[in-house]
Amino acid sequence: MLLWVGGLLALGWWLFTIGMEQWAASYSPGDAGSADLGRRASDAAVFLGLLAAGGPLLIALVASEMRLRRTAIGFLVLAVAVGVPALALGAVAYRDPSPPPPATTVPGCRELSGGDTRCPGG
Repeated sequence: MLLWVGGLLALGWWLFTIGMEQWAASYSPGDAGSADLGRRASDAAVFLGLLAAGGPLLIALVASEMRLRRTAIGFLVLAVAVGVPALALGAVAYRDPSPPPPATTVPGCRELSGGDTRCPGG
């Protein structure tokens, strides 16, 4: 159980440091590493979800084998209560973090103010 809590804390710290790197990158003039930071953050979120669901499930399995029924049931409930939302959030975070492509401009002639128009028909 201590390994599970330690793993959750370590992955939480990893997510925090990635978030701080993203925050620092937002103030830098370049945008070179933002895709890499986004992918690392989504990987960490998926690992956190897997650890949050798998840790209590493994503890429940070991407690069941040791004939500790109440402990097994408690950790099974914890695995479902914590793991299902964590896995759902991890799946959402793992989607492609790249921004959508920019909207296309309307082709054709656009009238500009302050001069004569060179658009056909106008």
